[in-house]
Amino acid sequence: MEFAELPRPDLNLPGAHPTPVAPLAKPSKLVAACLDGRRLKGYVFNFSPLRDRFRLFPEENSPAEAGVDLQLAQLKAVFFVKEFAGAPEHHDHYDTNSPHRGRVMEVSFRDGEKILGTTEAWNPAKPGFFLIPADPASNNIRIFVINRNVAQVRPL
Repeated sequence: MEFAELPRPDLNLPGAHPTPVAPLAKPSKLVAACLDGRRLKGYVFNFSPLRDRFRLFPEENSPAEAGVDLQLAQLKAVFFVKEFAGAPEHHDHYDTNSPHRGRVMEVSFRDGEKILGTTEAWNPAKPGFFLIPADPASNNIRIFVINRNVAQVRPL
């Protein structure tokens, strides 16, 4: 069986259009909880638990130079959220019979904040781990907890 090479358009011809480049994945809404108590809100494209930093952008379509680099060492956790405003009147209800897989853990931070959720990958020797909130109605979708900046992680 022979295959014919498809004709390639000459991009210098009038009316010829290059194939559009696929857009990057949609950014995630994120709230970075700093060790000094600040909460930084923005969008992230490049978060990876394998890197020690990520770039936070003020708007979903901000240019690269508008972003600010955040180091995990300066954060207690990174909250991937549904909405920036959240629901201040909502108090998370911790259902330990959550349908999420993994171990139920209670994370206590040095500032007194506690979070309950499930994880499949807690290892204190790693930089951090993802925690899925125990309350399905929580504004948090998932939380990346930085191990070095917690007071205690307790399996329940």
